[in-house]
Formats: sequence, C-alpha cells, structure tokens
Amino acid sequence: MKFLVRAFGYLFGVAAVFGLIAAAGLWIYLNKMSEDLPDFTALQTYEPPVMTRVHATDGQLMDEFARERRLFLPIQAIPDRLKQAFISAEDKNFYQHMGIDPQGIARAIVTNLRNRGSGRRLVGASTITQQVAKNFLLTSEVSYERKIKEALLALRMEQTYSKDHILELYLNEIYLGVGAYGVGAASLILFDKSVHELNLAEMAYLAAVPKGPSNYHPFRYRDRAIERRNWVIDRMVENGYVDPQEAAEAKAMPLEVKLRETGTRLKGAEYFSEAVRRELASRYGEERLYEGGLSVRTSLDPKLQILARRALKEGLLKFDRSRGKWRGPLTTLEITSNDWGPELAKVERLDDVPEWTTAIVLSTSNENAIVGIRPETVAGGKLSTERLRTRLSLEDMKWARVDGRAPRNVQEVLKPGDVVYVEKTGGDTYELRQVPEVSGALVAMDPNSGRVLAMVGGFSFDQSEFNRATQAWRQPGSVFKPFVYATALDNGYTPSSVVLDAPVEIEQGPGLGVWRPQNYGGKFYGPSTLRTGIELSRNVMTVRLAQDMTMDLVAQYAKSFGIYDNMMPVLSMSLGAGETTLMRMTNAYSMIANGGRRVQPTLIDRIQDRYGRNIYRSDQLVCDACAVSDWTNQEEPELIDTRERVLDPMTAYQITSMMEGVVQRGTATSVKAVGRPVAGKTGTTNDEKDAWFVGYTPELTVGVYVGYDTPRRMGRGATGGQIAAPIFTAFMKDALANTPPMEFKLPAGLQLIPINRRTGLRANAGEPGTILEAFKPGTVPPDSYSVIGFEDEIGTYRTLSPSAVEAVTVGTGGLY
Repeated sequence: MKFLVRAFGYLFGVAAVFGLIAAAGLWIYLNKMSEDLPDFTALQTYEPPVMTRVHATDGQLMDEFARERRLFLPIQAIPDRLKQAFISAEDKNFYQHMGIDPQGIARAIVTNLRNRGSGRRLVGASTITQQVAKNFLLTSEVSYERKIKEALLALRMEQTYSKDHILELYLNEIYLGVGAYGVGAASLILFDKSVHELNLAEMAYLAAVPKGPSNYHPFRYRDRAIERRNWVIDRMVENGYVDPQEAAEAKAMPLEVKLRETGTRLKGAEYFSEAVRRELASRYGEERLYEGGLSVRTSLDPKLQILARRALKEGLLKFDRSRGKWRGPLTTLEITSNDWGPELAKVERLDDVPEWTTAIVLSTSNENAIVGIRPETVAGGKLSTERLRTRLSLEDMKWARVDGRAPRNVQEVLKPGDVVYVEKTGGDTYELRQVPEVSGALVAMDPNSGRVLAMVGGFSFDQSEFNRATQAWRQPGSVFKPFVYATALDNGYTPSSVVLDAPVEIEQGPGLGVWRPQNYGGKFYGPSTLRTGIELSRNVMTVRLAQDMTMDLVAQYAKSFGIYDNMMPVLSMSLGAGETTLMRMTNAYSMIANGGRRVQPTLIDRIQDRYGRNIYRSDQLVCDACAVSDWTNQEEPELIDTRERVLDPMTAYQITSMMEGVVQRGTATSVKAVGRPVAGKTGTTNDEKDAWFVGYTPELTVGVYVGYDTPRRMGRGATGGQIAAPIFTAFMKDALANTPPMEFKLPAGLQLIPINRRTGLRANAGEPGTILEAFKPGTVPPDSYSVIGFEDEIGTYRTLSPSAVEAVTVGTGGLY
C-alpha cells in the first residue's frame, strides 16, 4: 500500500513539474504572442468609412458617394430587437462572457479534431468581441495562431471597452452583402427602410447574413436565406427575446427584399449631382468625399429640375426633328429564335431617359413595323418572361428623312433586327425616337441668392457626362449686349440716347485688316435709341456705342459681372465674341435682376460632418442678432447685406425695362406666352452655331443654350429667338404656374417720363408709340438729336448706305 502511495506521489510530482513547465512555456508563448499584437486603443476613436449623402432642398435623397456603402449608427440609435437578433445568431452569451466563450471553444476543438483529415474548413467559436478583433486588427488567415491572437485581443478589449462600444463597432463594420456595410446601410439597401422600420423577419434576415453573405443571397439562394432567417428567429425565442406566436408569424412571412438603386436617386438630376460631387472633391478631397460621411443639402428644387429636363429635352427633340435626318438604328441583332428578349436586354440604353426604351424590329411592311419591346427587369435582376409586341406606323416616322426626303415606306427607315428607341405616347401606342445630335443646357437660379435651383447639362448624362452648363465654353453672341448697354447707362447715357446704325469700318491693327460689322439680315436702320438697339439686337449700334465708351470700360464691367476673367478690349468682344459658360452668363443676368448685387452661383446650401456639425453654409447675408438663445420681446433681427454692388440699382432697372422690350416687341416675342413680366435677351453667334436665351422674372433667372458639341452651323433661322427662347418659355410657364405675377421693383429716385420709343424724344401720354422710360435724377429726354457716331460721318456721306444718308439728312421723317 505504501508503495502505491509512494508511486502515486511520485507520478503526481512528475506531473506537477511537467505541468509547471507547460504552464511556463504557455506563459512564455502567450507573452511572445502578446508582443506582436496590434494596438487596439485606436478603436476608442475609430471612425469607419461612411458614405456621403446628398439631398435636394426638400430633403429628398439625391445621391450617395462611397467606396463602402455604410451609415454609422451610434449604439443608442439601433433598436434593441435588432441587437438581440445579432446576439442570438452570433454570440448568445455576449453580455456575460469576458471576451471569449470557453464552452464554444471546447465544442470547436472537438469538432475540428473529429473533422481532421476530411479537408473541411476549421470551425471557429468566435465571440462578437473576437470578430471585432479580427475585422479591425487582424487578417482572415485560417490558423490557430491567428485564433490565439484574436482571443488575447478580445480579452484585452473587454477590459478596456464597454460591451455597448464593442457591439457598436461590430454592427457598423460587418459586411451584409449587396455592397452594404453595417446595419444602417443594409437596412436601406435591402429593404429601403431605416432600422427603426424593420419588422422581426427583416431583422432576423440581417442577423442571418454575416455567417455567409453570398451563401444567403436573397435572390440567388432565397430558400437557404429563409431557412437561416428562421433559425435566427428560433434562437431569439430560446433566448427569451421573442414569444413563440410572434416568431411563428415572422417565420411564415416571405423574404421581401427591395434592393435600392445605386447612382443618382432623382432621375434627371445627374448633371447637378456630378457637379456637386466635383465641388465636394475639390473642397475636401477624394478620401473625405467617399469615406467622411458628409451630409450635404443642395439648392436643387426637384420639381423645377424635372420641368427643366423636360423643357430642354423636348426643345432639342423638336429641333432635331425639324432637321429630319434619320441616323440609323442603335445596332442590329440577328434574330435566331422567338425569344429575342435576352439579346435585346443586353443592348445598353439611356437609363436617365426613362420615357424611352429599346425595341427590336421583328418585321416590316410598307405602312408598319412590328417591334418587340425590351422586357422589364424583375426582382433579383431577372428578366420578365412577358414579351410585348407593338406597331410603329409610317405616319409617325415621316420626320425620319432619308436622303433629304420623307420616307415613302417603312422599309426605307427600318429593317428586321434593327434596335431602336421608342416612346410610349398613350395607351399601347409607341413612336420611333432617336437621340438628337444637337445638345444644350438649361440653368435656373434664384437671382437674389445665387442658389442654383435646376441645372441640366445635356440631353442625357448616360450618353455624355460633359456638362454644357458649366464646362462648355461658347461665344454668347448678343446675350452679352445688355452688359455693353448697362455700362453705357451706368456712365451717363440714357435709354433714349441715339446711336447711328450705319456701316462702319474698324481698323483692327497690323495684319488683321478692316472689320465691317453687320446686322443680322445685312440691313442698316439709321439713328436709333439704345432701347431700340437692344430690343432688335442691332450689332452695328452696339459696336458704335462700345467705341464711344471705349472697350476698356466694357471689359471692366464684364469682369465685374464674372462673365470673363480678362476680356480682350477689342470691339468684336462687344458682340459676344469671347467664350464663357451658360452658368456664368445666367449668374451675370441674376445680378441685373436683383438690382446690381454680386451673387455667386451655389449648388450647396449646407454641409454637415458625420456628427451633424455644420462645416459649411452658403449664406451671403450677415445676421448678428440671429444667435440669441431665446426671445424676450426684442425686434426682429435685421439681415445685413454685405455683398458688393456691381451695378447701380437705377441702371439695373433701366436695362431690365429695356430687356422687357425685347420680349414685348423685339427678338423674343414668343416669350410673351409666359404671361407675366419677363426681361431677357436672345443670342445667336456667327453662322448660327450657337443659340442662347437668358431671361428673368423678379424671382427666377433662367439661361438656355443650344448648339453642337463640336461647333458647326445649325442652319438658317436657328436663332436664339427661334430655338432657345421657346425652351425658356416652356420651362417658365410650368415653373411659375402656381405663383402670382410680380412686377419689377422701381428704385426710389427714378422718374418715369413718356417718350416716343422710336425717336427717344419726349411725348405726350397716349400718343402712338409712347412708352414710359426710366430716367435717373438729373437726366431727361433730349430736346434735340445728338447722334452717337454721326459726327464721325460728317463730310463722308459717300461711305454710308443710301438708307442711312436719308435717315441722317432728311430729318425726323427719315427715322424708321
């Protein structure tokens, strides 16, 4: 017996020694492993990459910019039931353990030993804390060494951070499939809901996904996903988070996933959204744009944006149809089976022109073509099995000229296999469409603040991302003239000043020859008032006026209005020969519309960082008394306008009144259809390469440009009044339909005197051709003629046209 006791004592001693040696070895090993552990203290202030979200002025989501689509939600903003779903699925003892789960580890070791040699992947027993350690600090390497480091980090993290902080990191970092990181983004992307709107079944599905996002894809593996979701619900019942009846109801629900589209959320706002993206990248850099979680409130008015896009689109289509050239199908497919849908669906289309779809020509006759409409895309990205066929008639494609003439039968335009655009025009009727060659842009802004309310940079962003509103530098032509006349009115001239409209020769300098400016149409009209010159867009008058003032003065004003940075002071520039953008020109008109105050075009009203702090505001007014904490019967705060004045408000009203005449009886009479006071100016460049109209009411300034991307002639008659003005009119009628008309405000001190609008001389009220003209204090209508430009021609009548000689020498009877 003593021998057994002695032997047992000996063995126990040996075992104790070896145990101590093993413990020491393990301690040394773990100590060495600890030396290589990454620093986890940065997790205290960890800021995950969060997507930037851009909103319209009414709060609608416009766009999201991100490398990883993630919304960071503080733990307090995550519903308890959603937390419980993840805890039940991933780590039911999360709030009890110290970072590792010994029972889970034991089960994993047994399972891995049992599976040894089978080639199966090692089974883990990671707690949520361990998963945070792995996701943030370690690689995804499958090894025991990594698992040991993971466990050591988890133990240390539990000693440093609260359970809620660890869970917050986990729920905002995990990948949940379909490009979504974190529960906030996944809820929006998968269900188009915030986390607070999710039901139990939806919460359970989110908690089911981390185990294998691709294995539980909601469309590819729907049955497997539902099975895993229901397993999570069962675990929630076991853990006491859900009662059995509610669980049964949730398990019976289908998996209804509504994938959220990527890209611009507001159709038709793609150019605006891209311009905002560029500004944010320029202001904050690419990293902060895509990872900084900025919240951006823009100035875009969604209703006006839709109207702007529609007006420009219809205007460009109308012009393209008037030129009537059919440019052929998008492509041609070989019809090898009755199911043409999949092949047709592969042909790229313009997603930002939702009114259009693609169709394939199945058969043709003299009078009709039978076409197959592109199948709709249903849930999961699959094509609908429905195959819709419709008829295109010859009558609706008469515009599609071939070799310069209208088609006599459908076969001249279409043949089987052609893929074309069609648009549903009512009921089951479709019509043939083609993307116009000509392009253009429209900008609408608030003239008092410079806020850009709508911007369309072309027919289709999908077709071309080039923004013709901000990136196309074009000659403005006659839309620049109001700034020449404004310069004159600001420097002693009056609207009734008379300028000679007669041939003039300008010596341009060595090697440049003589320039002989011409009016549109080639005629000259003798002495005319400044009002007449701008209403009828007289080129020669504008040149003589600029020559009388000097172009150096005009160049100063052009720079002050932001039209050109450094305009060459040569007379041809008075006719808009320099290049500028539609945005710049529209903004310049806004400064006239608001009475002469400088404004800058702004796309962004406010930017907040990921914590909701304002880091940018576009306000250009100062309010010192607006920061009070409460109201104690004090007076309303006064807004202080510190903006620079670039034009005398009296001058601004005078030029506005003159541009009202452009609409009432000048080159833009079609704009009268707006049905309210409108001031504006047409512009047409040499050879009708560019057509412009920029105009405004007291509350809205709008600029329209039409032209080819590679400038070329648009054809005789393609003027600003014929092409751009109707687009302006269509937009303004709809944009202001529900607002009462507003008159332009008359500045104090201006006096309205009746004059003859043709001669500029004082007239009696009620006489034919009499208007009320605005005169500044100290100025009155002239009693006798003083014709600018006439003095230079005395003694040289032979250089004048016969009509000009008669107008100058015969007296007032020769005027008009």
